[in-house]
Amino acid sequence: MYSQLQKCIAEAVGTALLLATIIGSGIMGETLSENNVAIALLGNTIPTGTILIVLITLFGPISGAHFNPVVSFVFWIRKEIEMRMLYLFIIAQIIGGIVGVLIAHAMFDLEIIQVSTKVRNGPSQWFSEIIATFGLIIVILGTIKTRPSFVPIAVGLYITAAYWFTASTSFANPAVTIARSLSDTFAGITPVNILFFIIAQIIGALIGAYYYKWQFEPSE
Repeated sequence: MYSQLQKCIAEAVGTALLLATIIGSGIMGETLSENNVAIALLGNTIPTGTILIVLITLFGPISGAHFNPVVSFVFWIRKEIEMRMLYLFIIAQIIGGIVGVLIAHAMFDLEIIQVSTKVRNGPSQWFSEIIATFGLIIVILGTIKTRPSFVPIAVGLYITAAYWFTASTSFANPAVTIARSLSDTFAGITPVNILFFIIAQIIGALIGAYYYKWQFEPSE
């Protein structure tokens, strides 16, 4: 049995490593791609998907490896975690995400404290976040039910795909969204765009949770 502190630290460290990967690979991809956005995005996508497989495998047995406030929220709705853990996980995820961004900046010798100027706005972006988060939730819950050992791979592959089939490049995570607003690099998002992204992610998560319940749980 792991303590609450161990679980929260797992969420913080996992989210930090996830954001260090997202931001760091974005910087590296943009630097090496010579302004080819498609190549830069590919260089951002592959590390993000693969690190998710690693992190979920590593931290899943400790905290569940949510690394995402809406994922924790859905598990709270399903009464699989308590309200106290929901609050603690969200705090850990947000702090961890911000620390991960700062780590990435330090690794690439950039200004540590930044504010993004990359605009990601409009109905198509918000709708993309609804779809991306909806898909993420049903992949997580559905795979837990049908093949639990495959969850890390399923989530990593889903996010890899969602980077490319969504207009928003699939943030699908409020902690990631907040943290990426603090990086004026390839993977950033301007702070004024955060609110609608997070609203869309919450909507997508709720739809995903209720769809999963209807589709995967037998009716009485």
